[in-house]
Amino acid sequence: MKNPLPGLAVFLFAAALSAGAWAQQQQAWPSKPVRVIVPAPAGSSLDLIARTLADRLRVTWKQPVVIETKAGAGGLIGMDTVAKAPHDGYTLGIGFNGPIAFGPYMYARMPYAPARDLIPIVLTTSQPNVLAVQADNPANTLPEFVEWAKKRGNRFSYASVGAGSSSHLTMELFRSATHIEAVHVPYSGSPPAGLSLAAGDTQALFTVAPALLPLIQGQRVKLIAITSAKRSELMKDLPTVAESGYPGFESLAWNGLFTAAGTPPEVVQRINADVNAVLQEPAVRELLANQGLVAGGGSPEEFRAFIDAEGRKWGAIIAKVGIRLDQ
Repeated sequence: MKNPLPGLAVFLFAAALSAGAWAQQQQAWPSKPVRVIVPAPAGSSLDLIARTLADRLRVTWKQPVVIETKAGAGGLIGMDTVAKAPHDGYTLGIGFNGPIAFGPYMYARMPYAPARDLIPIVLTTSQPNVLAVQADNPANTLPEFVEWAKKRGNRFSYASVGAGSSSHLTMELFRSATHIEAVHVPYSGSPPAGLSLAAGDTQALFTVAPALLPLIQGQRVKLIAITSAKRSELMKDLPTVAESGYPGFESLAWNGLFTAAGTPPEVVQRINADVNAVLQEPAVRELLANQGLVAGGGSPEEFRAFIDAEGRKWGAIIAKVGIRLDQ
């Protein structure tokens, strides 16, 4: 009988070489430029966050980090690009509430399935919404606003920055908690929504505070409450919705890095660790805070659990209101 040992030895040697080459390839990541897809227009807060991270990561990775904006369809176009990219970690995307946690409940069909086709890497930032009203509104506290709104009945309308947005869903969550009636008037972004409020065409708006700054400084609108669980360090005098009579109320506009499913865990962990280090830099945290953003961080597992919880919470609101964006 022929001795099988020489053949086995060759097989084991080849396997060892293959495993060694694979390990070396993973350790070498990144060996070429990394691109970050921003599913929003240039100059948006997502664009700012991506460029802030890219400036630091290109130093750490010793490779170019290229920002590529792919706006449209509420973020679906950009995140679909990420989902269909090679699963090697060289294409990242900065996803947010809409195309990640809200989309599966609002669209009958999506070009990708977030839970199946994307890997959450790390939460990058979060930002509470604020409740804004006209400057001459008689209400100065949340209880006063709820009382005022109930007296107006269906003569009360609210603006949002778009149907199915965090701005829209936050008001629907608020309406569910307060039992107020209101007519929804969606706009294409914060500027027109804010102007409609200032002009009196609508009577309330939930959105992020920086978008309203010119109107606040011009004394055309005022803020009633904030949707974070605790008061913001940047707006310490502004009470939360939760402390104003609605315990547990919280609504955040958030974003984070994603890559295509199938990307090696070692690469995901490498990106996670490096982004976490950037988010801990005092200069980065200050830059983000100046834009009203709270630096994120944490593990991929924590980010996935957060997304799952957000999906359950907002999916219930979407179903209750009957929001459909593909009809």
